[in-house]
Amino acid sequence: MKPSTRRTIIIVAVILLVIVAIILAYTLTSPKELRYAGYTGEKGDVSLESLVKEGRVEALSVDGTYSVNIKIKGDGKGYYANVPARAVLSEDLEKWAEEVESSGTEGSAELANAIRTIPISYNDPSKGSLLSSLLVPIILYAILFIVFIIILRKSAGMNNQAMNFGKTSANQVRDIKVRFSDVAGAEEEKQELQEIVDFLKYPKKYTEIGARIPRGVLLVGPPGTGKTLFAKAVAGEANVPFFSISGSDFVEMFVGVGASRVRDLFEQAKKNMPCIIFIDEIDAVGRQRGAGLGGGNDEREQTLNQLLVQMDGFEASSSIIVMAATNRADILDPALMRPGRFDRQIYVNIPDVKGREEIFKVHARNKPLAAEVNFKSLARLTSGFTGADIENILNEAAILTARDNRKLISMKDISEAINKVMAGPAKKSRLVTETDKRITAYHESGHAIVAKLMKHCDCVHEVSIIPRGMAAGYTITLPETDDNHQTKGKLLDNIAMLLAGRAAEEIVIQDVSTGASNDLQRASKLARKMVTEWGMSDTLGNMYLGASEEVFLGRDYQTQLNYSDEVAAKIDAEIKSILDQQYAVALKILREHRDIMDAMVKLLYEKETIYEDEIDALFGEDSSDDNGLFSSKVNRGEKSDLTKTEAVKQLPAKSSDEAEEEAKPAEDAADGEDK
Repeated sequence: MKPSTRRTIIIVAVILLVIVAIILAYTLTSPKELRYAGYTGEKGDVSLESLVKEGRVEALSVDGTYSVNIKIKGDGKGYYANVPARAVLSEDLEKWAEEVESSGTEGSAELANAIRTIPISYNDPSKGSLLSSLLVPIILYAILFIVFIIILRKSAGMNNQAMNFGKTSANQVRDIKVRFSDVAGAEEEKQELQEIVDFLKYPKKYTEIGARIPRGVLLVGPPGTGKTLFAKAVAGEANVPFFSISGSDFVEMFVGVGASRVRDLFEQAKKNMPCIIFIDEIDAVGRQRGAGLGGGNDEREQTLNQLLVQMDGFEASSSIIVMAATNRADILDPALMRPGRFDRQIYVNIPDVKGREEIFKVHARNKPLAAEVNFKSLARLTSGFTGADIENILNEAAILTARDNRKLISMKDISEAINKVMAGPAKKSRLVTETDKRITAYHESGHAIVAKLMKHCDCVHEVSIIPRGMAAGYTITLPETDDNHQTKGKLLDNIAMLLAGRAAEEIVIQDVSTGASNDLQRASKLARKMVTEWGMSDTLGNMYLGASEEVFLGRDYQTQLNYSDEVAAKIDAEIKSILDQQYAVALKILREHRDIMDAMVKLLYEKETIYEDEIDALFGEDSSDDNGLFSSKVNRGEKSDLTKTEAVKQLPAKSSDEAEEEAKPAEDAADGEDK
């Protein structure tokens, strides 16, 4: 039920209740709240006879047939009494006057004359009874009539909804305020779409020269890259009506509804030419036909057929541009992608470092930022983030600032927002046992040290033992550039870095924990892709042995592996070999730099979170961060000058048990060398 309909029903119900209350009050309340008096005294001390003989009655008024209202001298309320008959009242007054006069008391003659002169008024009984008998039925019939009208209109509305079931639910918007200046980080995409805007503004320029503008534009890209925003910007720049609808809005449980809505959508668009039709998530209705799932009478296929006919049935001078967005272009029907329909595809990629800088500037327009905020450094820190991610980061930073009752968003707020988006909010109040804290500190130190020393690993930006989300701690690495290709050397170094946490546990704790579960999963995934998809195996060579991760059931459910069991065994052996080799590399590096690992653990115990400049200091290096905005100076309000020598001097004191445990593997290694 719509809110407006519900509101109307409530108002009508309240009005009816008020009317009923007024009727009941009118019919049930005693007239003027008069007090009752008996006629001759048989029902109480006060009676009409006694009031008359005492000279207190000023006037009498007969209402109806057997009721008399008694007006008392000097009393505003008065009484009422029931008389045997209307004609008896005047006779009784004469009788009571004679009784008073025959009493012979002082003033009895004057009182008797006053009784004889009491005015008596008689109301028409037929007139009063007619009004009282007809008023209530008339009002009740009126109430029933109003209720009937409401029910009739309600049923008519339901019939209209049933008749309009096949109408489109597209939202038509005019005067869209979004412009290309509101979309950043995609200059090539803007240039492609500028042609669409130019055609909608000046179609004659193209038709005179014989050019045909693309009838359909498909925006393809990962979620959050701004596909919908681009469509709004095109409509805003061209200043034309904008029909927006989701692909799932076409599909219903009733056969034929989707096709009917497609027809209605294009009929409305033809009445508002030139215009733009935007279908978001078109893969909901445009998937490949003939997949063997649902048959040829599938409602989705009927809707797609109608969409194909409408898009290819435009007149040559038609000024309707169909735009659609999807992140699964691989599952769309080929007929939908052919020239004449969606004959132009624009790939909206994840923004590069320059694009992210521009996106930060766009979303920071209405936010008060501190002077220390540097968009270039933020763009470098957010590698792989989409426009939606960046907007969310600045929004989270603004919330953190407002929570602390501050007026300017600082670099610390944005850095915390980035970590919150990536790993979840910090859980500083969580009670962490000393054992878990020690394991986490050495685990994250292992990641950081191997990442720092391996040639192809990204720079270590931040290491923390504060729990976030599902992680007990985290190590954030920062790429220098946005490389699209990864070499074999970099992949191997990354695998070694992922396994370094488990290696640190084995060296120091003399045991392994469950904390490396996600690291093992990621490392195994990388190794498998190296062997099966990227041809980086020395044993198997340049062979593609994998399958697409994005499986479309209607197309790929019969896909089988195209290699034998023997090759599968070689794949598993090669994956294990890569993991074992890189794990050995991580063990070697951490054993050689055990003093630095202990110093890093000491620093993590002290500060809980350390940054790039402090990690460089542990290695005896000066921080080479030209921006200087992601160091501890900004994030913690201080600059660490800790050198490697000073860090080693501050090693945590080892207990006798720990010293004995660490000496034992060294003795075993020495025994092995002697043997």
